[in-house]
Amino acid sequence: MISNTRDTAELNHFRNFSSDWWDEAGPYRILHTITPLRMAFIREKVEIHFRMLETSTKPFKGLRILDVGCGGGILCEPLARLGADVTGIDPLEENIDVAKTHAKEMGLSITYLPYAIEDLESTVDLFDVVVASEIIEHVANPNQFLKACVKHLAPCGGMVVTTLNKTLRSYLLGILAAEYVLKWAPRGTHSWDKFMAPEILSHKLAALGLGEQDIRGLSFSPLTGEWSLSSCAEINYFLWAGKYL
Repeated sequence: MISNTRDTAELNHFRNFSSDWWDEAGPYRILHTITPLRMAFIREKVEIHFRMLETSTKPFKGLRILDVGCGGGILCEPLARLGADVTGIDPLEENIDVAKTHAKEMGLSITYLPYAIEDLESTVDLFDVVVASEIIEHVANPNQFLKACVKHLAPCGGMVVTTLNKTLRSYLLGILAAEYVLKWAPRGTHSWDKFMAPEILSHKLAALGLGEQDIRGLSFSPLTGEWSLSSCAEINYFLWAGKYL
């Protein structure tokens, strides 16, 4: 039995911004800004893992992808455009309603369900890739959350997790600067206590059978105002963990 991963306080916080998912100048503007980098990382790792042809216009065709904590569908839509059969789940029905409406407007076929990961039935077909982007730092039980995610992975599948490291810099820049000075995110969006060091996350996923791993940091240049993938994972990082083929 998987424990409840819902954090009521977190859900109540995000419920206040459920109508703002597709406002690129709104409270989720940083997610919009870094989504090309999230997609670049996901595409690189998935294409390598599944030995895909980079020249294909629909490289993810035939893959089943689950986006856990999908919000308004910011990642689901580009994944669907790459040809994947995408399912997005989020415990807030308000988020799911926004995601469904936007996907319909874009002419995209995406399955959206108002579920936390533990609500997804075991009878659902397994997924080739599970994406948990900017969500593990908001759940009540990260160990049970990861266990539930891996439970829905196909035998040769892989998982992508993006989150924040637990360092002094992540507190100063990821919370104080981002939420209180630059106002990149609403105040109270993050709790440093729930951040996780990449080596800890890596160990947890390896213990669940996902030993083929790669970690990439995310850096921001105040000079150019641009984000980029980096070898430095002191603040934000992306982690791929796959089952060996």
